[in-house]
Amino acid sequence: MSLAVTALLIQLGMAANYTVGGPNGGWDTSSNLQTWASAQTFIVGDNLIFQFTPNHDVLEVSKADYDSCSTSNPTQTYSSSPAVIPLSSPGKRCFICGMAGHCSQGMKIELDTLASSSPPSASPSSPPTSSPASPVTPPTSSPASPVTAPTSSPPLETPPPPKSTPTISPSSPSTTPTSSPAPSSDVPSAEPPTSSPRPSPSSAHKGSFEGSLIMGLGLMMTILLAL
Repeated sequence: MSLAVTALLIQLGMAANYTVGGPNGGWDTSSNLQTWASAQTFIVGDNLIFQFTPNHDVLEVSKADYDSCSTSNPTQTYSSSPAVIPLSSPGKRCFICGMAGHCSQGMKIELDTLASSSPPSASPSSPPTSSPASPVTPPTSSPASPVTAPTSSPPLETPPPPKSTPTISPSSPSTTPTSSPAPSSDVPSAEPPTSSPRPSPSSAHKGSFEGSLIMGLGLMMTILLAL
């Protein structure tokens, strides 16, 4: 409804009154009426104004009567000046002068009435529909993977220091020299000193064997601990 009212107001505001043949001519035989009509744009609501002298009139005729300048069957006759003819509907309309010979001398016009003016009426601009904002999905946080503490490798057992094998040096039989008694002054000849008896070979051999055995055991224990 509002669009129709707006269009009607635009048409009424743009409606115009056209004086046929004006401004320098009129409804007469001396004006170039067809050139004037083709230079105009008529729309519904405009008015044609025919101004003429008493020796002229205005007849509205069909297209066939317009082409043949026939005055026998007019649809409307206007004999008083000025004649105001409203253009109330779109379409072609033809007008001639009914006096004898005037139509053939150029007193006729054919015009086309438009429904609206050439520039289209501006339709109300509808506000742009804003697309609904898409919901922002929060980023899904991946569950924190449990931090596994690095498994500490058991401390390497430091091998105990190798037991030092006590090296028992074979006790060499000490010979304690027995001092010989001082020669008596009375005795003219001194007896030879008596030396302590030497150890028997069996006891010396036994001590050397025990020392070698202990050294061998100590060496074996050192090798085993190193492995």
